[in-house]
Amino acid sequence: MMEWFEYLYDPQFVVITLTAIAAFATIVTFTMPLLETDKLDSRMKYVSSERDKLRAERLAELNAEAHKGSLRQKPKGFMQQVVQQLNLRKVLETNETRNKLRMAGFRGQAPVVAFLFFRVTLPILGLVGALIYLFFVNDHGYSPLMRLSFSVGGAYAGFFLPNVFISNLIQKRQKSIKQAFPDALDLLLICVQSGMSIEAAFSKVSKELGSQSIELAEELTLMTAELSYLQDRRQAYENLGTRTGLPDVKAVCTSLIQAERYGTPLSQALRVLAQESRDTRMAEAEKKAASLPPKLTVPMILFFLPVLFVVILGPAVMKVMAL
Repeated sequence: MMEWFEYLYDPQFVVITLTAIAAFATIVTFTMPLLETDKLDSRMKYVSSERDKLRAERLAELNAEAHKGSLRQKPKGFMQQVVQQLNLRKVLETNETRNKLRMAGFRGQAPVVAFLFFRVTLPILGLVGALIYLFFVNDHGYSPLMRLSFSVGGAYAGFFLPNVFISNLIQKRQKSIKQAFPDALDLLLICVQSGMSIEAAFSKVSKELGSQSIELAEELTLMTAELSYLQDRRQAYENLGTRTGLPDVKAVCTSLIQAERYGTPLSQALRVLAQESRDTRMAEAEKKAASLPPKLTVPMILFFLPVLFVVILGPAVMKVMAL
């Protein structure tokens, strides 16, 4: 045993062993690149197949939703006939109208036809209903000229009622998207830093945010589908900003377009935008909290102070009355 240890610690044996290891490492270093095959083509084919698979999945989901009628609906027959006969699309339909309907969550031709139909029929119904009520049911003591003026006012209100309805839907939808958007940016940042592609990242974020904000999940799903089949990816980002109408979303879309065009790092931009979005949400919450005292002043004067005076002065008044 001692002879083996002496042999292992022999300087000549150590030098020969290290020389053999170095020679073997040199041979492996020079021969391995020659033996390795080029994996670039296989990786590119894999990426292309994954993108085709994602595109097929997104198109299948959109087709399923279209058949269900949640994304695109066919126009009603009667409404379609009225709109076509009166040529309302040429007279009333504008790009602003279509953009408002998209911002409210209505897509396809059916919402446009329904909007134009109600835009024309509601003034007539308002005018006829007001005339019937004021002239045949109850005139409330008004003169004929006043009743006619009120009827015209009903027609005027009916003309703007669809716009008011769409505006309310847009505000509710934007509020839901604005509240969930900082969380979406955080999830998107995590997905991008983990090595996921932008399509897969948006797909994952849309699925995770479905329980928090259906509106934002729907918009991200549509953008993922557009990224799959649109030739210009910039158009998909711009469509997202147009459909939401929010400055924060448009800023993120601009950053994504710059990252696509110039190859700038996306993670840092997403981190900054997520922080700004959270700060904006916190500032709005602080603004609402700061506006509470003025809003509570009138209820306190009307409801709290009288009760407080009764509780404080009630016993004294009772004692005075007992004397």
